[in-house]
Amino acid sequence: MSVPSHASGGPLPWPRWAYVPGETGEVDSDDETLGLAKAMVPSAFRGYVPARHPALRYGLALNDRGYFWEAQEVLETVWAAAPQSGRERILLRACIRIANANLRLRMQKAHSAARLFGDALTELRALSARKVAVGGDGFVESFPVAAVVALLQAKIGRPQLSKADWIALGAIIRS
Repeated sequence: MSVPSHASGGPLPWPRWAYVPGETGEVDSDDETLGLAKAMVPSAFRGYVPARHPALRYGLALNDRGYFWEAQEVLETVWAAAPQSGRERILLRACIRIANANLRLRMQKAHSAARLFGDALTELRALSARKVAVGGDGFVESFPVAAVVALLQAKIGRPQLSKADWIALGAIIRS
């Protein structure tokens, strides 16, 4: 997946390090880099969150590249600007929980990760029950919800989640 451009025309840089609570010592997340993506998010999206919005795509790409804390931070900013009661908010909550679960896997907290993957699955099921808007290029319309639901169900059904599980999850979201 190519990384979108920010306002100055250049590509958004990857964070200089992946922040992992309790592992990166006193070093916090690369807030300067994340700030570039967060600054691209409007105070409120009108109607829906565009699937091609650079901050959204960057947040998803961060998860794919193993920057789980950072993905969560950017996706939460997009979520805050998403229309209230919109389908995008539900999908964004699921994506945030997936990024958080991936972070927990990295931190060797498989039980916590499984719970968060279950929460994401609940969100995706709630999304499927909501009325579908006709047409549009919104995030929900382009996201492979059914494929992610199937993958989450398979992962949650396994007794032990591994580090390889988050790699497979990123691959399905990119497709």
